[in-house]
Amino acid sequence: MTVAIIGGGIAGLSAATILGERGVPVVVHEREQSFGGRLRAWPEVLPDGRVVSMERGFHAFFRQYYNLRALMRRWDPDLSRLVPLLDYPILGPAGVRMRFDRLPKRSPWNVAAVALRGSKWLGLRGLAGIDVRQALLMLAWDEAAWPRLDQLTAAEFLDGLRFPPDARRMLFDVFAHSFFNPEREMSAGELLMMFHFYFTGNPEGLVFDVLDDAFDRAFIDPWVAHLRHLGVRLVSGQAVAAQKSERGFEVAGEHYDGLVLATDVGGLHALAADSDLFTPADRTRLASLAVTAPFLVVRQWLDRPTEPTREPFVGTAGLGRLDNISCMHLFEQESMAWAAEHRGAVIELHAYGLDTNDERGVRDELVRHLHALYPETKAARVIHEVSLFRRDCPAFLPGSRALRPTVATETPGLALAGDFIALPFPSALMERAATSGILAANALLAARGQDGQAIRTIPTRGLLAPIRTWLGA
Repeated sequence: MTVAIIGGGIAGLSAATILGERGVPVVVHEREQSFGGRLRAWPEVLPDGRVVSMERGFHAFFRQYYNLRALMRRWDPDLSRLVPLLDYPILGPAGVRMRFDRLPKRSPWNVAAVALRGSKWLGLRGLAGIDVRQALLMLAWDEAAWPRLDQLTAAEFLDGLRFPPDARRMLFDVFAHSFFNPEREMSAGELLMMFHFYFTGNPEGLVFDVLDDAFDRAFIDPWVAHLRHLGVRLVSGQAVAAQKSERGFEVAGEHYDGLVLATDVGGLHALAADSDLFTPADRTRLASLAVTAPFLVVRQWLDRPTEPTREPFVGTAGLGRLDNISCMHLFEQESMAWAAEHRGAVIELHAYGLDTNDERGVRDELVRHLHALYPETKAARVIHEVSLFRRDCPAFLPGSRALRPTVATETPGLALAGDFIALPFPSALMERAATSGILAANALLAARGQDGQAIRTIPTRGLLAPIRTWLGA
């Protein structure tokens, strides 16, 4: 068997790893000059001539990313490039702070601990007004809950909890915004699945790890080197098309027995429009895919340090469009070195699910909030700044779950992978991309009678799943 993979992000590289380890000749085609997909890095030249790595923003390696971490252990057996963070604080207006350190790892104790910490925003009147049955649904995730919950928006579900505004903002809004989709355009089913995956069903705890250096050096480059060692051929800097052929598939003039499409949503639509790969039923599924609202990342190199008490990473709530602040110089080696040399700081600001295309206006708003939260940055001189405005993350629209593509297609030998794929168990973001890539490789191997890679997941049902129907889902 020979396999072509179109798309060199996490999903495509994951599929290539599993196939390559089993001796399958594989070629990975990536349209960009470098690999990594939406995690790829590119060179940015600072005013002093130094070349640094710029990327799309901070990404958390949660500890229940079992399949992604298992792949990383191929080239980093001890996961030495991951740095554990101790907390994931949320900052709100007027100095409000919510901490998530030292929480119990298991439900319902983790939920109770968070509720206790949030009690200052709830109050007795607020507690009395909560819809308890709907709130308990967050502990009752089950795949069978999709049909009803997918018809609601995340905003409708959160509104239905009847939490006081301050409590909702500090306990839920940051979480909902972290998946790039605006609440009023996101499926409640997707939100509750992610709530189960990251919190109520996650046995590893809510805090996470980060890479100790830029993504290319600490993550993508070692992965690419591992693939080359396996004999995988990697081709970048050229967009390719794919068609069926007598042998199976033709990609860039070469013929293959199997094909994995591991592009983003836009790339998949483009490939489908120019090929005969898909049946009418699969085309209907692809047509249901969309991209969500844009996001903005702003990175600044400042000429003075932040206060010593600043956290490496904080989320924000109730501060306009600002969603989080990363002090890159507190965990990333490249930024650490630059900050030490210049006695400065490297700050990154994120805004997700934007309701506007006014990049400059959003940038100015984020910086104003940074100055208010971290006053020492207001007096700093900005030595260099990069803004990145993109709209290419998958949308999880209400009612879309039943139509969303799966790894398998109706075309023999053709598999799909990506963080938009519908999986039969809870998963999200980088872990969903990696897992879908592994499953795509497994599907091609199974068709030839070969064993694939085992998949590990968190518990697939919530603590209260047995009474899910009584709770209303």
